[in-house]
Amino acid sequence: MKTNNILRLFFILMVVLPELLLAQAVEKNALSLSLKYFNDNNVTHHLLVQAKSKIDGKFQKIAHIPVQFYITNDTEKKNLIGSGVTNEKGEYVVVIPAAAKEEWLKSPNQNFVVVGEATPKFDEGRAELPITKAKLKIDTVEGKIVTAKLMALVDTTWTAISAVDVVVGVKRLGGILNANETLTYSTDSSGTVKAEFKRDSIPGDVKGNIILVASVIDNDAYGNLSAELTAPWGAKTIYTTNFDHRSLFARRGHSPIWLELLAYGIVAAVWAIIIYLLFQIRNIKKLGLE
Repeated sequence: MKTNNILRLFFILMVVLPELLLAQAVEKNALSLSLKYFNDNNVTHHLLVQAKSKIDGKFQKIAHIPVQFYITNDTEKKNLIGSGVTNEKGEYVVVIPAAAKEEWLKSPNQNFVVVGEATPKFDEGRAELPITKAKLKIDTVEGKIVTAKLMALVDTTWTAISAVDVVVGVKRLGGILNANETLTYSTDSSGTVKAEFKRDSIPGDVKGNIILVASVIDNDAYGNLSAELTAPWGAKTIYTTNFDHRSLFARRGHSPIWLELLAYGIVAAVWAIIIYLLFQIRNIKKLGLE
């Protein structure tokens, strides 16, 4: 009896012990977090985190990572401004809430922190993003000239900032279409750029209105800034719909008559052949009984 117990214990150790050792030997991958700040038209502010990890020699986007966002530092719970889980692209966006206003107003410079929780496959990750508060204003002048001015908060004074690249264009579904052949403009000593709008034939709404956009993209000091302005510089577009008209792309019951006749004709022909074959089978059976 004792011998059987010893053998059973030995067998369990031989099976379980290697699995335990293997589980301990598995190393977690390091988690890399990238944090970006966005100022949208000087109205809303949001943060975007991107989670990545180097697997098999290549950086890959990591989904389902719990993340927490903090303003100033992550040592106090009151500084928590949002949390969530990264999507399939390894990203998560949090809008900076009004509750963070008091902390936001303490200094012209601000620091944001994002922390990614450890998971069975990945270690804890952390990233910080210091930014200087800035704003971008857009306007137009005669001759279809778009102007944009960049200002940053220095101590307690809004100061014009020079030598910063600004993209000026028009908002489209696929992004921003540049106002002309020039891709970016650098702000002058007054923090201003000027761009001539040359997209005269671009479609607008029924009144010819388009949305002009000025953007600062991924700046090390100011993050991502954008400003928008509506201008009647586009071609008037009258929207028409074929919703109640017969066409190839219409809703059900509004396809072309010739297409419906063709489809129903094919169905009728197929059923006619089936019925004909059934009658023939019936006749064959009758002949066999005679």
